[in-house]
Formats: sequence, structure tokens, C-alpha cells
Amino acid sequence: MGRGRQKAKHTKVARELKYFTPDTDLTQLERELAAAAHADEYEDKWAHLVDDEDDEDDDLDAEQGPAAQTA
Repeated sequence: MGRGRQKAKHTKVARELKYFTPDTDLTQLERELAAAAHADEYEDKWAHLVDDEDDEDDDLDAEQGPAAQTA
């Protein structure tokens, strides 16, 4: 298929998509949006296993300063 025919075909498809108005089920849309709102509430099921305190090594490094880290 030549470039002219290909471009004409793409133009036809683009025009159909631009002016096509499908029937919108607003009730279904409302359900989908409500479900998406609940999905945004992320809860980490492993958060209770993570130690929120810094490791003792981190505190020791901070006290010694950058000179001790390069040695």
C-alpha cells in the first residue's frame, strides 16, 4: 500500500475516533471510580516487621564523623 493510501486510511480512522460518541454507562463509570478511590489507600501488610529505629551502626558512624569513615 502506498503512502497516500496509508495516510488516507489513518485519516479516516482518526476522524471516526474523533466523532464517535459511544453510549456511556454513567452508573458503571461511578462504580469504577469509587473502586479506584479505595484502591489508592495502600496499606503495607509487612510494615509491622520493619524496625523503624536506626541501626546502632548508623549512630556510631555519625558520632565518629567523616574522617573516621575514610580510614
